[in-house]
Amino acid sequence: MKDRAADFLEFDREAQVYRISPEQAVRDDVEKHYWRHVGVTILKDWRLYIMLVPMLLVFLFWRYFPMYELLGCFKVSDDVVPVSQQLFSGFSYFRRLLAGGDQLSTDFWRALRNTFILSFYGLCFGFPIPIILALFFNEIRSNAARSVYQVLTYLPKFMSTVVMTSLVTMLVKQGSLTTGMGIINQALSNLGLISGEVANAGLLNNPSFFRSIYQISGIWEGAGYDSIVFFAAIIAISPTSYEAAQIDGADKWAQMRYVVLPSILSTIVIMLITRIGSLLNIGYEKVLLLYNTNTYVTADVVSTLANRVGMGNNPQPGVAAAAEMMNNVIGMLLVIGANTIARKASNTSLY
Repeated sequence: MKDRAADFLEFDREAQVYRISPEQAVRDDVEKHYWRHVGVTILKDWRLYIMLVPMLLVFLFWRYFPMYELLGCFKVSDDVVPVSQQLFSGFSYFRRLLAGGDQLSTDFWRALRNTFILSFYGLCFGFPIPIILALFFNEIRSNAARSVYQVLTYLPKFMSTVVMTSLVTMLVKQGSLTTGMGIINQALSNLGLISGEVANAGLLNNPSFFRSIYQISGIWEGAGYDSIVFFAAIIAISPTSYEAAQIDGADKWAQMRYVVLPSILSTIVIMLITRIGSLLNIGYEKVLLLYNTNTYVTADVVSTLANRVGMGNNPQPGVAAAAEMMNNVIGMLLVIGANTIARKASNTSLY
């Protein structure tokens, strides 16, 4: 008992009794009036908490409330009856998608493969570009020139998906009697990289070119904006690290390799984990605006398949919800796996 009391009490040798130490009295007071302190803090900074309300409402209505509709994956689809009153159907929708043996099952596996390939290509080619841009921005000594270059690379991110896909479509459009073919089609045709027939038909109508167009346009759109995080990590590096490397005879490339990259490694790992987490969550809006029936074989992804199945001529919302549910579960498992590997390999992780 004395050993336990000694953790938070002080022994008064004169009175031969244990008394509460001043430090423990302060801790007890804080614990006793914890919620009072919380209330005072909120009232003191109430303007900041008011600014949080819109964000909380967005998460509530667009992230948490839609989770209720996930019950449609396990219940009989009926637009008339609410989801809570529909009959339980078990995993019938999942079995149909995975091993149904019909055209829907074939389309699902094709869409899942396309989703993974598009995301994997984006991870391999799109993830390093922002890091390289941030390294180049750091080497520009003129603040005015760097600001101009950064703004030019950020601008595509602030265009809507409709505007961006419209520009891409115009650049690679098929030939016509009035407007002619897209400028990229003409350039590739003049260089002999594609045939005139392919150029005249339009690259977006050829399944072989869809993935390349999707990835290149994605890099053009988001590389500059994604470089902000890495550039912020780079400018936080202490100048003494560069000075020490220069004393040791390191040139610019050596400084990038031995000073900059190790210093931003934790940021790279965290961003890589989040990127892997969204590996299968392709924004279907862009695919929906770029693909057509001719390019389904390489362009159709799980989200666009779910959109067609759930809102087509013969809507099947339960099957569409099951497809998206499987997509999200796989993404969650990828996050857990990537986080575990990163924690064991580099001692850096999200949690």
